Amino acid sequence: MAGAGIRLALLGDDPHAFPPLTRALRDPDGLLAVGGDLSVERLVAAYSRGIFPWFSTGDPILWWSPDPRFVLDPAQVHIGRSLRRTLNRQTFTFTVDRAFRAVIEACATAPRDGQAGTWITREMIEAYVRLHEAGHAHSVEAWQDGELAGGLYGVALGRMFFGESMFARADDASKAAFAVLCRQLAAWDFPLVDCQMQTAHLARFGAAFMPRATFAGIVADAVAQPPPDWRIDPAPDCN
Repeated sequence: MAGAGIRLALLGDDPHAFPPLTRALRDPDGLLAVGGDLSVERLVAAYSRGIFPWFSTGDPILWWSPDPRFVLDPAQVHIGRSLRRTLNRQTFTFTVDRAFRAVIEACATAPRDGQAGTWITREMIEAYVRLHEAGHAHSVEAWQDGELAGGLYGVALGRMFFGESMFARADDASKAAFAVLCRQLAAWDFPLVDCQMQTAHLARFGAAFMPRATFAGIVADAVAQPPPDWRIDPAPDCN
């Protein structure tokens, strides 16, 4: 495949054989490679390099590494007054990894502005469930009156968190889950949350652009750190 005079790498059987990030197409989305599979080993290898899959039903698997990268320092997360009140009122209770499949399936069906479909295909759901079962993907759930009100999921390698998607069935549910996650990641000394692509929603939390080369260096250091114990239920301490 070609674009702007650059041939995309076609991935083969080796799950670790990704091209250098500098081979990505020179546009902000950073399309890097095509093909391969969604095995746990390949996904871990991809995320460890700052690469993630993103494709629609019927398309080949596409691998991306945007430049610049949209990221958030969890220690500097901005929590607005309205959300802070929601957290302090203890509107929701929060858990980790109690309902991973339910969270990712809810993310797949959540309506998105300007999108008619979803990139979270059945193939992606099953791949990330396997990644979760291997200990590399995690969910944060927000509960209200015993019902799943919102949440998010992402990939965690060492001390690096790569956010994937979130959903809400109640006002502020996904925002609250994200704020609580960021506070927990900051306590664990995670340097960044990878937000992948720019959204106004994440910008309000303080996310900003970072050059891909800087991002890749931070990722390499962070994924080499020992992972924390994810068997926790975070408290909404936002004081």
